[in-house]
Amino acid sequence: MRIRRKKWAEKELQEAKFYIDKPEINKGKWNNYFKKEAPLYIELGCGKGLFISTLAVNNKNINFIAVDMIEAMLGLSKRNIEEAYQSKEPENLALIRANVELIDNVFGDGDKVDRIYINFCNPWPKSKHNKRRLTHTRQLEKYKTFLKEKGEIYFKTDDDELFEASLEYFKESNFKIEDITYDLHKEPIFETNIETEHEKMFSKEGIKIKALIARL
Repeated sequence: MRIRRKKWAEKELQEAKFYIDKPEINKGKWNNYFKKEAPLYIELGCGKGLFISTLAVNNKNINFIAVDMIEAMLGLSKRNIEEAYQSKEPENLALIRANVELIDNVFGDGDKVDRIYINFCNPWPKSKHNKRRLTHTRQLEKYKTFLKEKGEIYFKTDDDELFEASLEYFKESNFKIEDITYDLHKEPIFETNIETEHEKMFSKEGIKIKALIARL
């Protein structure tokens, strides 16, 4: 989704203590970044941050990292996080700028991530671009370097072809599908489903939301 440049974003992001512009300096040390020791969940491609901010503010016993690479998106995420926390400094949420396709530059050995969220990622429908999918085996192998044993991936999409292909990707990378649904709103598999902006839009169009939980 294209988004216009936000002139204010750079300044506001640099002023936010929970924003990290060069997250690679924390590679292998993310579990020590937060004030409190807790399970670590990350969202790859957080967009405007509505999902992760809602999740984090209601789960203070978990540490969260929201990842995106587009400055305008990060700026909107920053504002939505501040709104969710009522302008208080979040102690269990970090917002970072990173290319998700190169996420192994940011996380690696030593980082014990309990859960990854992938919500409505780019389906990259052309076969020559398939490797850019966030659920492709190339990416899954990267996640395995920092996911804990029995760590989880929560995946949601509106795209049928991407979902079916992802089932094969997970199988190839030795992930076990713990739960699956082809209509999330009729057959919920998550304890709490926070609807993203895309999810609401697709649902209004009558598109069924596909989802799964995969465990390493």
